[in-house]
Amino acid sequence: MSLKEISEAIEKGNICFGLKETLKNIKKSKAKKHKIFAANDAREETINKLNEFGIDFSKTKGKEELAKELNLDFECEVFFIK
Repeated sequence: MSLKEISEAIEKGNICFGLKETLKNIKKSKAKKHKIFAANDAREETINKLNEFGIDFSKTKGKEELAKELNLDFECEVFFIK
């Protein structure tokens, strides 16, 4: 399900890539619940930072596999759907 949600968000332009952008946009957002996905092979520091800020997230496929399936020219650890 998460791959489909991420793909749809990319098409609509409703997505932020990466931890820094995710944290910045969560602060701006007035919504109580967010859709955040982290790659299975995300760095431990990234997961720790999400947990430190009390952010609920779902794990998805690995970075390389996500980049390939979503047709991205970069790898990303965190996806934030606005």
